[in-house]
Amino acid sequence: MTSVITLLTDYGLEDGFVASCHGVIVGIAPQARIIDVCHLVPAGDIRRGAAILAQTLPYLPPGVHIAAVDPAPASARRSVAVEAGRHVFIGPDNGLLSWSLLASGGARAAFEITNDEFFIKPVSSTFHGRDVYAPVAAHLCAGRVPADLGPRIPLERLLALPAPTARVGEGAAEGEVLSLDRYGNVQLSVTAGDLATLGIRVGDVLAVSLGRRQITMPYRDTYAAVPPGNLVAFTDSAGLVAFAVNSGDAAQRLGLPPGAHVRLARVGQM
Repeated sequence: MTSVITLLTDYGLEDGFVASCHGVIVGIAPQARIIDVCHLVPAGDIRRGAAILAQTLPYLPPGVHIAAVDPAPASARRSVAVEAGRHVFIGPDNGLLSWSLLASGGARAAFEITNDEFFIKPVSSTFHGRDVYAPVAAHLCAGRVPADLGPRIPLERLLALPAPTARVGEGAAEGEVLSLDRYGNVQLSVTAGDLATLGIRVGDVLAVSLGRRQITMPYRDTYAAVPPGNLVAFTDSAGLVAFAVNSGDAAQRLGLPPGAHVRLARVGQM
C-alpha cells in the first residue's frame, strides 16, 4: 500500500484538530507522507469539499484520501472505505467522496468501516476524523487492506451528490454554480471547451443570464485583465469558467449560491 495519506476537512486551523489527526497517523505509520489538501472547507459544506477533492485529485499521487466534512454528527453516518483507480477514499457516506470516485474512473469496491480493532478508543461521537479515519488510513498505509475494515457495501448503495450539470446548444452554454472559493470567485460547471464549441474565445463579451437577471461580462485570460472592481469571466486552473471581480468578491456581488443556474452566450468582441 502507498505511503501517501491526504487530508481534507472542515476543521479549520485555529484548533488542534488537524494536528491530532497527523499525530495519530504518524504514531501508527511513521513512514507516512501526509498531504493536507484543505482544512478550510466551510463547515458542513459537502459540495465544496467534494469539488475541492475531485479537482485536486489529478495532482495527487496514489494514496489513501481522508475526507471529513459532514453537517451531521459523525455517529449519524456510516463510515466507508472505497477503492477507485489507484486510490482508497475514507470518509462519511454522505456523497462527499462521490465526485472523486467518478474522477478516478468509478468505485471498484466499498466497505463499511466497523472493525474497531483499527480505532482509537474511546471513539468520540463527534471526532471520527481523529478516532476512526486517521488510524484506519494509517493501518492501510502500514499494510492492511480495505477488506479488513468491515463488510462489503454494494456500490449502488453509496450515497452520491448529483453530478454537476452542463449543456451546450442553441447558441448558449447552460450550467450551474459549482462552488465559491475564498477569494469570492464563482466557479461554474461550464468548461472552456464548452464555450469553444460555441465559437466563444478570450476577448469576447458574454451575455450572462442569472435567473431573471441578465448582464454582460468580458471573457478574459485572467481576472487581472480588467480594471479593479470590474466583473470578468475567465477559465480557472481546473479548466472551468469562473466569474471574478478584480480586487473584489464576485460571489457577494452576484449573490449566486452553489447550484444556481447560469446561461452563457456570446455578445461580441471588444
